[in-house]
Amino acid sequence: MSQLFEFASNHYLLVSAFFLLWAVFFVLESRRGGKPVTPQMATNMVNRDEAVIVDLRDSDEFRAGHIAGSLNIPAGQALERIAELEKYKDKPLILTCDMGSKASHLGRQLRTKGFENLYRIQGGINAWRSASLPVVKG
Repeated sequence: MSQLFEFASNHYLLVSAFFLLWAVFFVLESRRGGKPVTPQMATNMVNRDEAVIVDLRDSDEFRAGHIAGSLNIPAGQALERIAELEKYKDKPLILTCDMGSKASHLGRQLRTKGFENLYRIQGGINAWRSASLPVVKG
């Protein structure tokens, strides 16, 4: 361990460059799946820009509580049901799931299919509920 600290102190520019590149990599990778937005920003985008929220959770979870007006397309079926999303290609698409990881992964896949205006709710539906925003059951 002492050798690691010695290396870092002797080569601080190299170590700093490594951590900077590492941080840039993760920021760029996270944005490839869609720009992260807060639940409040998502609400504003729906009201102002007619954004469409796509809920990627399975049907049972969706029925237990979802964002009003959102589409339910389970993540495993999203590429099979891409035709349903094509009609919203000119509007901002906001992807959401439980925590945000499925939304990020699907966002990267949708980018390869030509979708450019992608966003994802940071923290998913859990963040939506934590912000005390309403959910609809059924």
